[in-house]
Amino acid sequence: MSPAPVIIAIDGRSGSGKTTLAIELAARLREHRKVSLFHLEDIYPGWNGLAAGIDRYVTTVLSPLRRGETAEWVSWDWERHYDGEVRTTRPADVVLVEGVGAAAAAARPMLDAVIWADSPDADRRARALARDGETYEPFWDQWAAQEAQWLAADDVPARADVHVLNRADGAAPDDVLHALQYLPGVGPALLPELTARGGLALRAERVDAAPDAARLFEALFGGSGNAVWLDSSLDPAGLAPEAAERSRFSILADDGGCFGQAIRHSSGRTRVSAGQATVTTDGPFFRWLDGVWGHEVLRAPEDYPCGFTLGWLGYLGYELKRETGGSDVAAATPDACLIFAGRAVVLDHAEGAAWLLALDTADAGDWLAAARAAVAATASGAAAPRSTAASGSPVAAPSFTAPSFTARDAEAGYKAKVAEAQREIAEGNTYEVCLTTALTAAAPAGTGGLDPWQTYLELRRRNPAPFASYLRFGGLAVASTSPERFLQIAGDGRMRAEPIKGTRRRDADPGVDAALRQDLASSPKDRAENIMIVDLLRNDLSHFAVPGSVAVSRLCAIESYATVHQMVSTIDARLRPGMPRAEAVAACFPAGSMTGAPKVSTMAILDRLEAAPRGAYSGAIGYFSLNGAADLAVAIRTLVVRDLGDGTAELSLGVGGAVTADSSPQEEYEEIRTKAFGVLSALGTGFPPG
Repeated sequence: MSPAPVIIAIDGRSGSGKTTLAIELAARLREHRKVSLFHLEDIYPGWNGLAAGIDRYVTTVLSPLRRGETAEWVSWDWERHYDGEVRTTRPADVVLVEGVGAAAAAARPMLDAVIWADSPDADRRARALARDGETYEPFWDQWAAQEAQWLAADDVPARADVHVLNRADGAAPDDVLHALQYLPGVGPALLPELTARGGLALRAERVDAAPDAARLFEALFGGSGNAVWLDSSLDPAGLAPEAAERSRFSILADDGGCFGQAIRHSSGRTRVSAGQATVTTDGPFFRWLDGVWGHEVLRAPEDYPCGFTLGWLGYLGYELKRETGGSDVAAATPDACLIFAGRAVVLDHAEGAAWLLALDTADAGDWLAAARAAVAATASGAAAPRSTAASGSPVAAPSFTAPSFTARDAEAGYKAKVAEAQREIAEGNTYEVCLTTALTAAAPAGTGGLDPWQTYLELRRRNPAPFASYLRFGGLAVASTSPERFLQIAGDGRMRAEPIKGTRRRDADPGVDAALRQDLASSPKDRAENIMIVDLLRNDLSHFAVPGSVAVSRLCAIESYATVHQMVSTIDARLRPGMPRAEAVAACFPAGSMTGAPKVSTMAILDRLEAAPRGAYSGAIGYFSLNGAADLAVAIRTLVVRDLGDGTAELSLGVGGAVTADSSPQEEYEEIRTKAFGVLSALGTGFPPG
């Protein structure tokens, strides 16, 4: 008896390309493993025999293979319309079974993975009849009726691990292999993703040019369904060294190319899309992240200055707190959206250079040439510092009617929640509560409606920030002008958090503006808020840090942005060698500046007071690089636009502030108005009354 094989079923309606897909998969897998292949069409007892064929397959083929035994089964002679010869299928490292019913309910307990292949109905019929037209055409409707009856009682597509849209263009086998590598029960038997990537090299080119970032993003990724722009839109000239460092690099990428993938996680379920294939797995997000990130698998050129060497980019939503001590709350938007970028452009604003990065794959040369041309076409040709708009091109204001926002909490309600938070503080249940609320609006979507891209361009023009970003995931867009770093982990293990607590508005009058800045710098309340979060983050970082390495290098410094002054501190540490980097991120998540202290008990208080999910707001936006580095911003000053698919879009803007024992409810309410101003003004609207 042989060891039990890994058994993968490839199911789908007739004509969906299952047979070709199975043969191509087997050919690829045989490079590394012994593979057996079984076709259900060899065992169906005639054109009326779908149900009986499934029974025969489960009993005489699948059951012995599952035990590691050779399967002996009676084939069907399609010319004589009677039982044919006895055949055998031997167990192997991997067994592929394909055909209608390969993943039927009776078979699923014996399968390690289920692939559902699909194609448009017209393509399926044409494909099936082109292969077996003379024999199949008279029975097409009869067989299709059996398939429909079977699927009505056994919803295999809903239970499949991998879905693939098989366009018969040769891409499906590679897409499916990429997807299968995420399945815990199958990945080790195939080529684990990190091992596969470990053999890849990075192609990197430096172009001495300062392209218009907005035009470059539109030229390269304007037509991409999933794309990310981590946009350091604040001119670093004249900034303090720490602020200038945060504003040095911008990263532009999509999920195209051979290794491009898109990841969505909601309530303990992760869905990875690789080309036309999609795989779904259950389990915590940070455990999934730990499996695909955190080890150096790609080295950058020695003279390359940025920490990002391709990898994952996107956002982590606040509701991932369910994995870090918070309660389980469901959100309307995914708890995490990421793309895997196998190609990207990194702009170095300090040196006026563009770096073109691509994994060394078959399509890399063409993309690098296109990127090189796009950089040249969008370069300003001048070495002058960027304007505060970070773009030399004119930006048109959004042309739609300004949306009218509604506040989840009216003024009286928000003040009452501030008072309730202070009661929790007085009772010793918390020291500081970062109370938030949300403003929502509806707007027309599509042609003539709200354009998230144009909205972001206006937002960045008015509110340049070191951690601005524009994320597009199909019908979901995130436009952020965050000034706050959540957590940075360098490839060599250095860690840094830079919490912001304390805000004052800017004023056009220089004297008034200076007085507001000084008021923030000398405020005992704001310093107390900031120091409490610093202590919380020192504790968070210490869980995975080298003992004695946690240090506060800046405490309560004042930084000024387009619409606000902010109080910022910096905490540094060094990651202990061998510690899982994804778990180090989880230990600090969500950002303490968005929860309060102590974190876990305060999150429970916030769940009760806010009584609603936060979604992407107050989560994190940034990257996880293939060299083990990460850089994440706190998702504040962030507009989320969700296309509802009915011609309308839902807009959401989260705002909040830290409540302490000596907070003034009126001042807390004014603070959320101040924080909302930058985004609302870009939309041509104001804070809702009442």
